[in-house]
Amino acid sequence: MPKMSTDMYYAHSANHIGDWHPLTVHLGSVANLAKDFASESAWRDEAHLAGLLHDLGKYADRFQRRLHGQDSGLDHWSQGASLALTNRAIAAALAIQGHHIGLQRGDNDALKRLHPATLTNAVLPGLQLSDANLDALAARAQADGLQFAAPAAPCMQGWHQAVAAMLDVRLLFSCLTDADFLDTEAHFNGDANGKRPRAAGPALDPAAALAALDRFMADSIRKGSLATDDVRTARETLWRACGDAANSKPGAFTLTAPTGSGKTLAMLRFALEHAREHGLKRIVLAVPFLTVVEQTATIYRRVFAGFPANFVLEHHSLAGLGEESEREDAEGGASRQRRLLAENWDAPIVLTTNVQLLESLFSNRPSACRKLHRLMRSVVIFDEAQSLPATLAVPTLAALSHLSGVYQSSVVFATATQPAFDTLSAAVSKHAGAGWKPTEIVTGHAKLFTNLKRVEVEWRDAKTSWHALAEELKTQPQALVVCNLKRHALALLDALKETDGVFHLSTNLCADHRRAVLDRVRKRLALKQPCRLISTQCVEAGVDVDFPVVYRAFGPLDAVAQAAGRCNREGRLNSQGAYGRVIVFEPDDASEARHQYPTFAYCQAAEVTRAILAEHGELDLNNPAIFRKYYEKLYDVTDPATLNNALEDAIKARDFVEVARRYRLIEQNTFQLLVPWADRRDEFEALRDEAQHSGISARWMRRAQALAVSVYRPRDAMPAWAIPAKLKQFGRTGGGVSDEWFILEGDYYDDTLGLVPPEGPQLFIA
Repeated sequence: MPKMSTDMYYAHSANHIGDWHPLTVHLGSVANLAKDFASESAWRDEAHLAGLLHDLGKYADRFQRRLHGQDSGLDHWSQGASLALTNRAIAAALAIQGHHIGLQRGDNDALKRLHPATLTNAVLPGLQLSDANLDALAARAQADGLQFAAPAAPCMQGWHQAVAAMLDVRLLFSCLTDADFLDTEAHFNGDANGKRPRAAGPALDPAAALAALDRFMADSIRKGSLATDDVRTARETLWRACGDAANSKPGAFTLTAPTGSGKTLAMLRFALEHAREHGLKRIVLAVPFLTVVEQTATIYRRVFAGFPANFVLEHHSLAGLGEESEREDAEGGASRQRRLLAENWDAPIVLTTNVQLLESLFSNRPSACRKLHRLMRSVVIFDEAQSLPATLAVPTLAALSHLSGVYQSSVVFATATQPAFDTLSAAVSKHAGAGWKPTEIVTGHAKLFTNLKRVEVEWRDAKTSWHALAEELKTQPQALVVCNLKRHALALLDALKETDGVFHLSTNLCADHRRAVLDRVRKRLALKQPCRLISTQCVEAGVDVDFPVVYRAFGPLDAVAQAAGRCNREGRLNSQGAYGRVIVFEPDDASEARHQYPTFAYCQAAEVTRAILAEHGELDLNNPAIFRKYYEKLYDVTDPATLNNALEDAIKARDFVEVARRYRLIEQNTFQLLVPWADRRDEFEALRDEAQHSGISARWMRRAQALAVSVYRPRDAMPAWAIPAKLKQFGRTGGGVSDEWFILEGDYYDDTLGLVPPEGPQLFIA
């Protein structure tokens, strides 16, 4: 790569060996990469055009001076966006405009301000255009050999279906931003031989992966399983059904199967067979909770032991914080490579969270959207699909419908309690033409539920006090209790404080603490030792524990069913001629009904359950038709299409910034609190000392996630026991303090209860 030349325009300043980055080389490289990422879309030429134009403003003399530190505050992107508009490339224009500042607005007024006739000022206040003379910039680019042509097939044809159109823009934006990041990185990593691109992730080899999965099933599951014959038969039925359905053409699917039926591996078989049949590029699995991601990752890594490093890639806040990551760092750069691949999901199998995937689909930020192009021609699976909030259901289904209908991807909603999302198809079709009409993978799933019956449910009418429940639990050596609220769990724990073998699980505990509790619980269950686990709903979605008795506070029907999935999970009681017992009880809480549940929506769902229970007398959790009726009634009562007017208005306004702000799966008004769990006290002290003396960094935050508790931010001043962490700036303390990370001051972390601040439980995440 050449040194700086006085007669050449540059994109970036010198790298570590003194080479400058010629602008024409950068634009051409980004254009080719972006087109490659969009290669199987109809708008690949527009992606190429976006790459050529994205840094057009760097042809300005002022920007070249900026590279020498002689100017600042320049907008170098609006000029390329403006020229894209003249080439009828609206999506490219929005992507170019947003590749540094994030996607903005796509309404007519915003586009008019980008038009060459009116482009006189930068989009953001405080900035100036590097050069307002668009003709002069274009002439310099053309003199450098660049040619700009209108795309034959524009990425988007209009805004009449806004969710679909906005997804089109984000996908092109993803192609552009990933290409720009990669080429810039390659320049700054360059050596005497020129740019040094990062190593690509491994490719999906479905045939080899299927062979490994078959071996794993034969050696580790079928031969070594402790499950009963009935359970094994049900798992074989599901396994075959997923294989049989894999030749279906790409589209939207549901996979409805009872808990414990082997869904984790069966849906992997469907994905691999489906990818082999249709030439799909990767598999993305999203789940609602980190514990489930880690649990699934452990299984998948056993399946694909011996495959290339990062064949299975985790992307979530706790990825790479355990012993495996420390070992990888000691052996070489595998952990660093994993973090690089997670930036753009360059891996054949990606395990992530619903928050990471779905909020990225509605984001406007380059870093979040960068990976979205990897979803094209992929199998995207949502496990525990019932966790999708009704407030976000319609726009989410519209985006996924468009992804599957236009971009040759398959979307699978897998759960034991399948929501009746197809009843929302008419509302979805207003945002994406295909609506939501999924195909069921397991056509005989109703029989599967009947054959896999493992529990009997007792619906108690009378209210139960915590003292009475505690006395009953003392007669049950092994039992799980799932409460709706943390204050309820704490009240029951207080009533059991003199009882042996009592454990607590909630998000009051940091991640490492929760993992340790589950390890202890599983060990005691296996050894037939006393074990009473008092938990909030965090235990319900996919956590692999198997109790003979489960008590569940009255709540939404799907939540009751998820709790029942932790009872007689392996069906071992069936071999003794018995079923597991699930007891649904009403807590004796004198507060109003809406205060007995974590949210108003949760309360509504509980009341719908109560209405169906009154109608039917008893509810059979092994009957999928009951859940269909429950969801139909719930959607009739709540009308999901009208539940989020602020988000709907932002979508209609084509406001990418506001859509990103309004689309949130979880409460955002929280802060992260580093806590001194006794088993990791040394790590806590090391992190606290580093924060105090050096300030916190991205690496610090990754380490701290394992010892962090999320806490609601108070309306007024922050509590005295939460000390803000210092920020690191340019390798020195001096960047102020963090608004997101705090350190617990005082003796407010208990080895059983977790965080117990003096203000009480009102700050807790339910």
